[in-house]
Amino acid sequence: MFSSNHAMPNLIASLSLQVVPYLVKYIDNLTNIYVRFNRKRLKGRTGEEDCKISLSTLYHALVTTCVAMAPFTPFFTEVLYQNLRKASSKSEQSIHFCSFPSTTGERDERVERSVTRMMTIIDLARNIRERHSKALKTPLKEMVVVHPDSEFLEDITGKLKEYVMEEMNVKTVTPCNDPMKYASLRAEPNFSVLGKRLGKDMGKVSNEVKKMTQEQILAFEQSGEISFLGHCLTLDDIKVVRQFKRPVDVSEKEIDAAGDGDVLVILDLRADQSLIEAGVAREVVNRIQKLRKTAQLEPTDLIDVYYESVDNSNTLEEILQSQDQYIRDVLGNSLVPKAAATSDMVVICEESHTVHDMSFVIYIARCMPVLAADLLSYASGNSDHVEALRVYLLSRSISRLKNEFQTGNGKITVRCIEGYPPIDLQLGKHVFLSAGDFYQANRS
Repeated sequence: MFSSNHAMPNLIASLSLQVVPYLVKYIDNLTNIYVRFNRKRLKGRTGEEDCKISLSTLYHALVTTCVAMAPFTPFFTEVLYQNLRKASSKSEQSIHFCSFPSTTGERDERVERSVTRMMTIIDLARNIRERHSKALKTPLKEMVVVHPDSEFLEDITGKLKEYVMEEMNVKTVTPCNDPMKYASLRAEPNFSVLGKRLGKDMGKVSNEVKKMTQEQILAFEQSGEISFLGHCLTLDDIKVVRQFKRPVDVSEKEIDAAGDGDVLVILDLRADQSLIEAGVAREVVNRIQKLRKTAQLEPTDLIDVYYESVDNSNTLEEILQSQDQYIRDVLGNSLVPKAAATSDMVVICEESHTVHDMSFVIYIARCMPVLAADLLSYASGNSDHVEALRVYLLSRSISRLKNEFQTGNGKITVRCIEGYPPIDLQLGKHVFLSAGDFYQANRS
């Protein structure tokens, strides 16, 4: 009895040491890969159905993780579980009443391998940026990925290309399957593996490995083995180092590279005017996102964002207009000059900033529908009817209006205004659901 009482805590401690590190690594991957790389999907920027799928996947992963962690962190996971229960109809009152998760579905090793390769590329690119103090907010022109395997390059430049470009803030990702185009090869013996095996022959074999030509190294990588002095060496015995061949008349500050095994990542660090403008836009968006947090707005809260240049220069407006697509992708709406604001604009908060010697003020305002100027003629010139429509639309939830327009294929019929006949309103022609949409349509 005495020994069994001591055996249980020891068993739990042993299991914790074996299981917890894997759970921690899984949570880190869930946060820094799935959530980080799927922010647009989770926020509904890629469509309602895709949003539901991504949120459902995240919810399932979180619940399953909580149940798996419950034996090790019983109180913490209980709190998480009770919060997660609010978003579902799970019958179990406590996480400790849930059955331990079992494996379901099929494991797709190709997907796992592809994501692992993507993270290797991203880590190498981050190292280059850190070496040159290039923040991720600073856009770069090109990333070249060098690898002899076409499947590896297909993973990076196929479906995962968008993730790499967004995460590393590069305009293009270029694949290259010719290792000799950008690098020279050098072979080094793996002393930790070969030392015991070769004994007194280690020195002679080591010299032969170091003398390997570029052609020998390439042939070795293809075949997976090579023999020296009667000893057969495999890929585990020899480490192939790729050294970047920088173009002539180009400095390390302009183009630099980092490698890991048989992959080489090259970044063009040179800036041009388009990259500077993209950097300004990214800085402005970053300020807006921080101001949203200051105003305690939820990610789902719809807003209009206005800006006003303090130095009366048109430079900022020209830059933001040229980068409008990026701004819409991130914020879901165009930025509007304060001069184009309507008189009924409701400002939630404002803040002054300076980016690249350009001073400006950001205004976050309540998102409100805007009526087109030609609606008056469409309503038979009845200004009272137009005003009644404006008041009605302002009283409605933007989210619900958006859903009604989607259901009606871009049209709704307003029948509820007393004293006026029903009228069909077309989205993008008679009414706009934000000042950003209205401004963008008038610019176009």
